[in-house]
Amino acid sequence: MADRDGSVEVRDTAALDGTVTKRGSEQIVADIERTREDLARTIDALTDRVSPAGNVRRLREQVAEQATRPEVQLAAAAVTLAVVGVVIYRLWGRRKG
Repeated sequence: MADRDGSVEVRDTAALDGTVTKRGSEQIVADIERTREDLARTIDALTDRVSPAGNVRRLREQVAEQATRPEVQLAAAAVTLAVVGVVIYRLWGRRKG
């Protein structure tokens, strides 16, 4: 009901199961604010998920995390040595021919 000053107070609300609970307007406003905050967090998370910059950042973080693993470092060193060996072999072969 509206008071003379125009404020409204919710006294009883019916739930889906037919029970009646008492909720004040402050509680309803708090529920709405909480829902807005949840929705804002969800939208931010979805935006970050589909953002190309966010995808690049996540990929960079994953690569940096993997690069700290010893087996990945050993494999990278082996590949580097193999490439250097092939380059030296090709350069040495051209010099003789």
